[in-house]
Amino acid sequence: MSIFTSLQKFVICVSAGKRCFSRVGFIGLGNMGGHMARNILRNGHKLVVFDVNESAVSNLTEVGADRASDPTEVVKDVEVVVSMLPSNQDVLDVYNIKNGLLSSAKRDTLLIDSSTIDPFVSQILAKEAEKMSVNFIDSPVSGGINAAKDGTLTFMVGGSKENFELAKPLLKSMGSKIIHCGNVGMGQAAKLCNNMLLAISMIGTAEAFNLGQKLGLDPKVLANIVNSSSGRCWSSELYNPVPGILDNVPSSKNYEGGFGVTLMAKDLGLAQVAAAKVEASIPFGSLAHQIYRAIIAQGFTKKDFSFVYQFLKGQQQL
Repeated sequence: MSIFTSLQKFVICVSAGKRCFSRVGFIGLGNMGGHMARNILRNGHKLVVFDVNESAVSNLTEVGADRASDPTEVVKDVEVVVSMLPSNQDVLDVYNIKNGLLSSAKRDTLLIDSSTIDPFVSQILAKEAEKMSVNFIDSPVSGGINAAKDGTLTFMVGGSKENFELAKPLLKSMGSKIIHCGNVGMGQAAKLCNNMLLAISMIGTAEAFNLGQKLGLDPKVLANIVNSSSGRCWSSELYNPVPGILDNVPSSKNYEGGFGVTLMAKDLGLAQVAAAKVEASIPFGSLAHQIYRAIIAQGFTKKDFSFVYQFLKGQQQL
């Protein structure tokens, strides 16, 4: 990108009354985070990155990012850091109050956690951040790897209105829909509800298509019927679990890539914990959690969550 183009973007940003982040930190360059970081670079921001996977870091340094040796180095010379990590514990380790992001960040640094974690963990981190005069929002995403690659993710943001507006221009470089869900933790709440519904609808789609096949229906014919009828859903129309119906989805690629079985089970477990804390009844969410744990127990940890179709095909009638 030319100096003129970068300057032009800076002028547009300032004239629109937005805070411009000249240098951004990014921690967690997995299947989602790597694409998200690339889109930040494509939108003219300087980027410093960290991940425990050296090859993931190299993929970003080859296209212009700077390398950090640890999370505290990421936050040294930036005004904003985005984290995209697998679990509660990974987030707690990176944000560690004594020797992590919270203790190393400069005053008024904006910390954006796009991991999917327990809403109550996000709220704890926000309270600690406030003590250190650091800004924190939770901002989990929806859309999957293709949306991360294309920059069309949906961001569900929990935090103050001020911090939401501060983060919005940067989030728009990675997504097409940025939604303020309320105070810190509400982004996570929205994500867990969405993913629980996604798991339930995927299992329902897999059941219907397995039944159709056993009854002798061509799955492509059934897909055409379902997707123009009342059974239509995202799992049937855009992420169908039956191989060969859609080309650019994991089911047609041996269930590789995509959103893994392990991650879906993790999110369903988080929903279980959250539901228990607020005494909400989630019988279908609980059953979905058991099904995905059963898939893991059979050794299919690296498969996409749409693999539930193959799992159900292999079950004998009870």
